[in-house]
Amino acid sequence: MHVGDVIRNHRIEANLTRKQLAVKIRIGENLLFQYENNEKVPDLQTILKISTVLDVPASEFLDHTEEFYNL
Repeated sequence: MHVGDVIRNHRIEANLTRKQLAVKIRIGENLLFQYENNEKVPDLQTILKISTVLDVPASEFLDHTEEFYNL
């Protein structure tokens, strides 16, 4: 599972549309679409915002970014 899959799953569990989450974390809906489709990887600041809004530990997302950041 990739970080985009984790974001999408938690967003759906939180009953938020992609647009609603994008507004809450102050990014474009298209960029969030790219994250959720694993076309781009969010930076740490964005992951922290997503984590806060979705009330999910940041580690939940960071565990799935290792392949991109060589953590």
